[in-house]
Amino acid sequence: MKRIEIIVQSEVSKQVIRAIRKVGVGGVTLTQSLGQGAGERPEIGGRQIEFNSTDVIVTVIHDSMVDSVVSAVMGVAHTGEKGDGKIFVSKIEESYDISTKEKSTELI
Repeated sequence: MKRIEIIVQSEVSKQVIRAIRKVGVGGVTLTQSLGQGAGERPEIGGRQIEFNSTDVIVTVIHDSMVDSVVSAVMGVAHTGEKGDGKIFVSKIEESYDISTKEKSTELI
C-alpha cells in the first residue's frame, strides 16, 4: 500500500479529487490549510501575503495505482508556475480498522 499526500492550491482541489476518483481511488481526506513555499511572497494592495490557501488531499492506494494517481493529479493541477503543489508517496506497512479492531496489510 502507498500513502499519497497531495498539496495543491485550494481552487484546484475539487478537480484533483474528481480526477483521482476517476482512476479508481476510493476514499480521500481533504484538509484545508495555509502554506508557504520557498518562493517570494506576492504583494496585494501594498501588503505582503504571508500564506497561500492550500489543501492537503490524502489517500491510501494499492502500489499499482501510484502512476495513474500521479498522472491524474498532474493533468489537472499543473500550470507550470511555482506554487502548483507537491505530491508525496510513502509506504504503508500495515493498517488498523478501528471499528473492527482488525489489523490489515491490505486495503479493505
